[in-house]
This record gives sequence, C-alpha cells and structure tokens, in this order.
Amino acid sequence: MVILSKILQFILALSILIVLHEFGHFAAAKIFKVRVEKFYLFFDWGFSLFRCKKVNGKWRCRFFSKNVPDKYEVVETVNADGKKEKDYKPIDLDTLPEDDWRRSDSTEYGIGWFPLGGYNKIAGMIDESMDKEQMKQPAKEWEFRSKPAWQRFIIMIGGVFMNVLLAFMIYIGLLSRYGEQYLPTSEVNKYGIMVDSLGYEFGLRDGDKILAVDGKYIENFSDVPMQIILEKAKTIDVERDGQRMTITLPEDALAKLLGSQDPNFISFRTPFMAYEFVDNSVAKEAGMEAGDIIVGINGTPTPYYQDFVKALGSYLDQDIVVSAIRDFDTIQLAMHLPAEGHIGVYMAPIANYFNLETKDYTFLEAIPAGFSKTFKELSDYWKQVKLIFTPKTKAYESVGGFISIGKIFPDTFDWAMFWRLTAFLSIALAVMNILPIPALDGGHILFLLYEIITRRKPSEKFMEVAETVGLILVLGLVILANGNDIIRLFR
Repeated sequence: MVILSKILQFILALSILIVLHEFGHFAAAKIFKVRVEKFYLFFDWGFSLFRCKKVNGKWRCRFFSKNVPDKYEVVETVNADGKKEKDYKPIDLDTLPEDDWRRSDSTEYGIGWFPLGGYNKIAGMIDESMDKEQMKQPAKEWEFRSKPAWQRFIIMIGGVFMNVLLAFMIYIGLLSRYGEQYLPTSEVNKYGIMVDSLGYEFGLRDGDKILAVDGKYIENFSDVPMQIILEKAKTIDVERDGQRMTITLPEDALAKLLGSQDPNFISFRTPFMAYEFVDNSVAKEAGMEAGDIIVGINGTPTPYYQDFVKALGSYLDQDIVVSAIRDFDTIQLAMHLPAEGHIGVYMAPIANYFNLETKDYTFLEAIPAGFSKTFKELSDYWKQVKLIFTPKTKAYESVGGFISIGKIFPDTFDWAMFWRLTAFLSIALAVMNILPIPALDGGHILFLLYEIITRRKPSEKFMEVAETVGLILVLGLVILANGNDIIRLFR
C-alpha cells in the first residue's frame, strides 16, 4: 500500500504539472491564432485511452482507439539518377467520411496510455514529433513557423512561465494557510549537532555547535547542509567544549557529499522522551510511560536519542536494563530486546525539545513571501543543476529518475506535503525545461533569441538536426537518471 500511495501521488503531481505546462504553450498559441492539433496528457504512441474532438460542430469522443492516419500520404518516386525520393501528398479531406477526425481542424484532446509526460502538437513547428510531412508543405498563416519571432518566443516560454506561476500560487496558498515554521540553528545549539561518518571525516564532532558557514550565520538549521553543498562552502565555524574553532573542509568534500546522497551528514540531536508505544511494545510491558526520558542502557549513559539507538545494536536478542528519568527520579526497566533491535517506543516530536520559529501570514502578506520563496527555490535548484554539469563534483552520479522522485512522497497522503512537493517539482520542471538543449523549450528559446537578435532564421534542416541531437541528449539524461536509480536498488 505504501508503494501504491507513492505512485499515485507521483502520477497526480506529474499530471498537474504536465497539464499546466502544456496549457502555457496552448494558451499562448491560441492567443496568436496558431493551430494546436493535439493536447495530450501522457503519451499516445500507437493508441490513446481517451480522445475527444469537435467534428462538424459536434464533440466526438473515443475510448481505447488507435491513432488515426496523418493528413498526408507518402509517394515514392525515382529521380533521373535512379535514387528514390519521398514526397508528401495531402489527402483530399472532402473524400473522407463526414465523421472522420481529419476533416476537422479543431484541437484533439486526449489521454495517452504511457503515464509519464504529455505534449502539445503545434502546427508548423519542428518538435519531438518530427512531423516532416507538414514541414514540406507551403507555410500556412495559422502555423507556428509563419508567426513573428517574438510571438513564437512567447509561445515557447509559456510552459516554463506556467510552472513558475504554479509554484508561486502554491506557496501563497501554503503560507497563508499554514504559515512558515523552521528550526533555528540557535535552538539546535542547545544540544549540539550529530554527524555521520562523513561529517566526522570532515572534522566535525557530535555536540559541536554551528556558528557560521563560510563566515555567515545560518538562521534556519535546515539550510545549513544546502548552504554547504550549493555554495561549495570552504569552512564551518563551530563551538566545541566552549572553544570556537574553524573546520576547513577538504577539497573533495562536495564530491563526497553528493556521492553519499545523505543530507543528514549534519543533523540535530535530542534527548529521548517516550511519546507513544507500538502494539506489543517491550518497553511498555516493562513499565515505561509516556513522558519518561531514556538516559541509559545496561549502565551505559545514552543522553541523546541517537546514542541510545546506536547502543541498541550491541544487545540484539538479549536482556537489557533501560534507565529512564520520571518526575526527577531515575528508574530501571528490565526488558528483553527483540532481534529486530526495537523496544517499541516513538520519541516525542521535536517541538517538545526545541522552540520552533513560526510566522503566520495573511493572504496579502503571503503574496510577496510566496514570490520570494519561489525565486529562492529557482535559484537553489539552478545551482544544483550546475553541479550536475560540473564533472569534478561527480554530481551526475547522484542524479535520480522516476524512482527517486517517487520516493520523496510520504507513505500516506497529506495535502500540505503533497502541494509542497508539487511546488518543488514544478520549479524543477521549469529549470530543466529552460536548459538550452534542443528538444527542450530552452533550445527553441535559444534559437528564437538568435533569430530576434540577428534577424536570421535557422533553416528547417538545421532545426531537424538540432531536434534529433537534442532528443538524443535528453534520452541520455533520462537513461542516466533512471540507470542510477536501478544501480542504487541493487547496492
């Protein structure tokens, strides 16, 4: 059920993003009277699950139907040199049945069978459909290629614009509904940080108090790891045993951090206060109560939750005595630790240990705050993308595909978390689409900027070659991302 929940959340979020992205292109094309032949959620290779179109003034819908033939037929001829040539001859649409879809120039709306993506098929445009038949015909006034460069530019930027607008609207809604809450670094410093083996290798130690990263104090503790990675930090100032000291990160720190894919190389530590118990909890059977603070195991002090979890590994399937503080008294609770290594206790939420910083917004206050958050996320994600194309960081090894994206969704559906993740993915889709790679929106935008500046339009042959190269590059990125996912599954 957990996997199914994640899959359904992923497909729902992706569907929202794709429909709105393609609607950006669609709406701009309609404004400039460019014909849009197809508007599809998901891909319809061979056949579609659902399609509808207005034919002779009536809406006609079909389910599980094969794709209709194109409006052109291929005619092969042999030239004077004996070589075969292809020509594309328009079909006489008047000879087709009255209800044949090809008689109508209205947009066909549909849902394909492959649930990852979607597209617009804009007339007179060289895109991933590689519709060479249409491009060999004389340009029509309602085609993309017949419009001024500035109009084509707006049509191409429309998808990215809608993704950014969607993230902006989501953040306004989330901020006005839930406000903003974060854990201040000053609160984390009450108990100090906890580091994993990689953080230890860099010179950090459990209990260190973070004072600055590259000389800059970070108010929100969750921003500390991202500041180190995205800004390629060189130093971390900490307080250890009452003394201030500077940790100089090694030159390969970034590559190692990206390779580990663990943002918790620096995390906060907390005492272990019992909050709730699972069914058949050995701790509850031994007499533990909610509110007890666990401080040791078999005489070994474990002042923090992380210490206790680490110590449990030495006593699997053994009798243990857990020390806990209750009403200022220390009690001893004897129990048998199962082989799984869990005593069946949930720790209290972090709000029981820290004073979280909370800020509420009215709807009007949420507008500038949402704008600021959107462009901060854009900036941060762009920095992440730049790392991928920096070979020495080996960030390409940490790129994830559909499996990685699906994993970020929670095990159970939660609307607030769903919309936060949808906003993040919308930002990611906008940034990836604006990359200057042919076959992506950014590639088309780059060529249009060239045309606007030089007043010279790239040839259709050049655009066909560029689109092919772009498709190969995009396919390579997809294979890399999903290949990394598959490799990680078998590690």
